[in-house]
Amino acid sequence: MTRPDWDFTGKIVAVTGATRGLGRQIVQGFADRGASVVVVSRKASDCEATTAELTAAGATAVAIPCDVSQWAAGEELVKGIAARFGRLDVLVNNAGMSPVLRRLTDLDEAGYDAIFNTNVKSVFRLSTLAAELMKTNGGGAIVNISSTAAVLAPAAVAPYAGAKAAVEALTRGLARSYGPKVRVNAIQCGTFRTDLTAGFVDLPAFQQQVQMTNPARRIGDPTEVVGAALYLASDLASYTSGAVLKVDGGEA
Repeated sequence: MTRPDWDFTGKIVAVTGATRGLGRQIVQGFADRGASVVVVSRKASDCEATTAELTAAGATAVAIPCDVSQWAAGEELVKGIAARFGRLDVLVNNAGMSPVLRRLTDLDEAGYDAIFNTNVKSVFRLSTLAAELMKTNGGGAIVNISSTAAVLAPAAVAPYAGAKAAVEALTRGLARSYGPKVRVNAIQCGTFRTDLTAGFVDLPAFQQQVQMTNPARRIGDPTEVVGAALYLASDLASYTSGAVLKVDGGEA
């Protein structure tokens, strides 16, 4: 990890959904390697708490609260980054939501829209705005967080699965639109132990399923996604764009 490829000193890295779960570990990973990080989350108090933790450990971090599901809010976020730093080198689109449904008809229109606004619209809006800013400063990298739900499509999260499949299609389209200066890739994540999965990952039936179907015979720890994000954002991935990298223990 001491090689120059993993050094993000002088780079500006923004991570959405950065205050918990995978996003919290990803923003920590970039901060540990010298990046100036922008902590993005819907709740200002969560952003400020995470930023305080990072700065207390010696990192350069700023909090910019933003509800990324809102179209206009995305523009304000990127403008805020540009005003503060004058550039953006890496964007990690991690913010997402995934309600578990007993019946698909339990989901109303507002809930459906919230899933797609948070998981898909935000990726399109932030990526296009960020890519334009990156192009003015020589280029950059965008990393979208997807899910094995995009290919496994579990019934209980079918709308979320559709949203993540859209994220992967967007990843390929954005890579074609903004290359060669801006690379756009995705990480297809399996099941990780986070506060969002706490309600089911320790259930005996789920653990039995993991033992039967996942070659790793376990679920992931959030720290185990960091290496993929660092790789896709680094010069080591200079010829990688429009890719979907699986980090799932072999789940899908």
